[in-house]
Amino acid sequence: MPRDLPLNSLGLPKPPAETRVVVAMSGGVDSSVVAALLKDQGYDVVGVTLQLYDHGAALAKKGACCAGRDIHDARRVAEAMGFPHYVLDYENTFREAVIEEFADAYLAGATPVPCIRCNERVKFKDLLATAKDLDADCMATGHYIQRKLGAAGAELHRAADPARDQSYFLFSTAQEQLDYLRFPLGHLASKAETRALAAKYGLPVADKPDSQDICFVPNGNYAAVIEKLRPGAADPGEIVDLSGRVLGQHRGVIHYTIGQRKGLGIGGLGDPLYVVKLDAETRRVIVGPKEALSTRVVPVREINWLGDTPFDSRPEWELEVRVRSTRAPRPALVRPLGPAEAEVTLFEAEDGVSPGQACVFHEAGGGSRVFGGGWIWRGR
Repeated sequence: MPRDLPLNSLGLPKPPAETRVVVAMSGGVDSSVVAALLKDQGYDVVGVTLQLYDHGAALAKKGACCAGRDIHDARRVAEAMGFPHYVLDYENTFREAVIEEFADAYLAGATPVPCIRCNERVKFKDLLATAKDLDADCMATGHYIQRKLGAAGAELHRAADPARDQSYFLFSTAQEQLDYLRFPLGHLASKAETRALAAKYGLPVADKPDSQDICFVPNGNYAAVIEKLRPGAADPGEIVDLSGRVLGQHRGVIHYTIGQRKGLGIGGLGDPLYVVKLDAETRRVIVGPKEALSTRVVPVREINWLGDTPFDSRPEWELEVRVRSTRAPRPALVRPLGPAEAEVTLFEAEDGVSPGQACVFHEAGGGSRVFGGGWIWRGR
C-alpha cells in the first residue's frame, strides 16, 4: 500500500471509495449505524450477518442478537443504504466453539461468559478471515471500545462512555486482530448519539431496543438451556456448609451461581448463607457466610497480553483488573507464571470471584488502555 497518501478516517492510506470495509451486522442499531456511517463517508461497505443458531426457533424471540428478525433487520438496513449484504451460516461453528463449552463449563461448576468466546472464536476469527477473503482492508463492528495508535502499534482502550464500555467482553482480541479491526462508535459520549445518527440516516432500526440476553439463552434461564443440551445432567445433590455438614438438598448444581443467596431452601439457620463454591464432581453446593465469598488471590490462565513488551518480561505488573463485567477496575498486582498464566493479587478483596469469569487487565491510575486479560480458574 502506498504510504505517501493521507490517511482516511479508518487510518488507511487510501481514498474511502477504494477502501473496502466489511461491517459485522447483528441487526441492532449499533452495527447498523456503523454501516450507514461508513457508507455515508464514501467507503466500499459490505455487510455480513452471522446466523449462529436456528433462527426459525428464535424468530419471535426479542432481546437477543443474531435471531431471524435481526437478520431481516440487517438486510433492510443494507437495502436502505445501498450496499451488499450477506448472511453466513455459522451454526455448526457457533455450537462447537461456544455453546458446547458453555454447557461443559456450567456443568463443571464454572460461570462462563459465552459472549467473549463468541467474539474470540467466531466473530474475530472466522468472520475476520471471511472479511480478508472478500479483500476487505479492515473489518468494523458496533462495539463500544476504542482502538488507538500508540508507539508500538494499535492499542485497545475503553470506550469514551463508561456506561457502554465493552472492553470486558473484548479482552481476548489478539494484536493481529486489533490491527485489522475498527470500532467507529467507541469515541461517542452516549448511546443517544448513536440513536441520533440512526434517525439521521432514516434507519429502520433507529428505535430498536438493545439486546439484553445471551443470544441462545432466552430470558437468562441458563439451567433450561443446559438441561436441553445435556439431558439428565441436572442431578440433585447435597447443600453443605464449609465444614461439610449437610444442610439440605438441591436439584442440580447448574441451578446455582457463586454468590447466590436466595432460593437455597435452607432458611431459618441464623445468619444469611451464600453459595461460595460449586463442586460438580461430588454434586455439592457449598454455602457459607458472606465473608467466605471474599477473594484476594485469583489464578488466571489463557492470558491474552496487549502490552508493548512480553507479559513475562518482568516479575510483576501493577495494573487495575475487572473480575466481573458489572464492576469497576480495582488495583492489583499481576505476577506472571509464564507467558499465558498469572497469579493476580487484589489490593482489596472482592466478593463472588468465580471460575469461568474473565479477569481483564486495565492501565493503572484510571487510564483508558486495556492490556488484555485471562480466564479465572480454580488453581492448583
